[in-house]
Amino acid sequence: MTSSSDNNSNGKVSAGVSESAGRDQGKGNPEEHLVIFDTTLRDGEQAPGISLDPQEKLEIAEQLARLGVDYIEAGFPVSSQGDFDSVQAIARSIHGPVICGLSRTHVSDVDRCYDALKDADRARIHVFISTSPEHMEYMLKMSPEQVMREVHTGVARAREHLEDVEFSPQDATRTSMDFLLEVLNEAVSQGATTLNIPDTVGYGIPWDFGHLITRIRKEVPGDYIISTHCHNDLGLATANSIAGVQAGARQVEVCINGIGERAGNAALEEVVMAVNIRGDQFPAVRTGINTEELARTSRLVSRLTGYPVQYNKAVVGRNAFAHEAGIHQHGVLSDRRTYEIIDAATVGQQGSQIVLGKHSGRHAFIDSLEKMGIHAHGDVINQAFRRFKDLADRKVEITEADLEAIVAEEIGMDVVEGYVLESLEVSGGTQGAPKAKVVVSRSGTSKEATSEGNGMIDAACRAIEAATSTGAELAGFSVSSVTGGIDALGDVVIQLKSDGIKVSGKGVSTDVVEASARAYLAAVNRLVRAKSRSTHDHSVLEADTGP
Repeated sequence: MTSSSDNNSNGKVSAGVSESAGRDQGKGNPEEHLVIFDTTLRDGEQAPGISLDPQEKLEIAEQLARLGVDYIEAGFPVSSQGDFDSVQAIARSIHGPVICGLSRTHVSDVDRCYDALKDADRARIHVFISTSPEHMEYMLKMSPEQVMREVHTGVARAREHLEDVEFSPQDATRTSMDFLLEVLNEAVSQGATTLNIPDTVGYGIPWDFGHLITRIRKEVPGDYIISTHCHNDLGLATANSIAGVQAGARQVEVCINGIGERAGNAALEEVVMAVNIRGDQFPAVRTGINTEELARTSRLVSRLTGYPVQYNKAVVGRNAFAHEAGIHQHGVLSDRRTYEIIDAATVGQQGSQIVLGKHSGRHAFIDSLEKMGIHAHGDVINQAFRRFKDLADRKVEITEADLEAIVAEEIGMDVVEGYVLESLEVSGGTQGAPKAKVVVSRSGTSKEATSEGNGMIDAACRAIEAATSTGAELAGFSVSSVTGGIDALGDVVIQLKSDGIKVSGKGVSTDVVEASARAYLAAVNRLVRAKSRSTHDHSVLEADTGP
């Protein structure tokens, strides 16, 4: 293995990548592999209000393994018995990723960390200590000389237990360069195989952080991988991580959805997709991430932590592939690549989502109608579009029911009357099968139905199906919280399909069973209307395709 002063044939410094680490990861040439070190279960859980129990941590760890991360930092074993138990359970159960535990430099901490990890297929001890003047003086109450002794002792002890040892000088970006280099050299001399550079308080600026990584690679000889750990206090965590990779870092420490202390950590999904999409900037860098699992992983972490994903969150946000502006909608309807640099399917999302609103244009309006099975043209579409724009100025969200009513009036089509939920009774618990009884009405006629199910939601939906007899098949179900608190509104979206027609319905209630029943019935009504429309031909003249 070459030293940090050697160059390879493409002009990049090759040290900072451990041969043994590369072999352990099983990813081929380690100089081309970007190690994804996920710290959702450690640094991510440190976000205010998040407290995962061991079973929840294990569920997330299983999904991280499916996602294909290289390392899972499972926790800080010495911090509590619960954290120790979580790390131990993950170490014993998860196969594939290397399982890592965090430890201070105290020998007893290192030993405790190893005890939690020792049953893992592959394990790493991550040793850290603060090195900035602010941390040493006000938090550690230690001199630089004392910190150096701690680095020596802690890393050496970890190396007695495992060959895979990571060292982090906490608050590195506010540490003097001379002292930082001294500390890192000492860590390597005692056996550290990964040097992680934490921007603990989000102080770094991309070009400066990249220069820091370059300087370390140049002046710290040895056989190690250099890593980044960036916080988002200035909104630059992803940018700093990418700058680090550009400068030669071959491990990034990241969290799902960018959760973590204060403003959070670099988001795994953002870093991975930046490297994937901008291959021109990272021609020799690859990750082992199964990107199609990104959206599913994001939803799981959001559900278990209680931290919602912001609508405009890159890659995994609800609006990441949604378009309302008319020019954008026209573009993606012609070819998604006009306004989407990521193929949504590659990250487990639905792409080219057209959202109708006051900024929408004629192309999106016509496309939405055709997806509903309404084929209106000529003067009808012109007048309906004018009505739509007038309504959009007064209403934030335009629903399918709104569109249907507008067009129906213009072409003289009767809108099919839907079912109404008159009453819902459910029972369930640990004894006996859950049951539901519903009464629905349509055109003044009521019908009652009862059913059992795997749960009260399943029973309620089965009862509605028995009452409406649509023959629909459940194609999707999702539930989220609209508001906070124990009295939060549950927002349920249900998708049904029948005879090649796929529809969705939405229901909102403080009772998630009621919300689910309302969502199911809303989907049933859309399905009934869609089937009714399919039996009629409402075509007149060819549509005007003007701007």
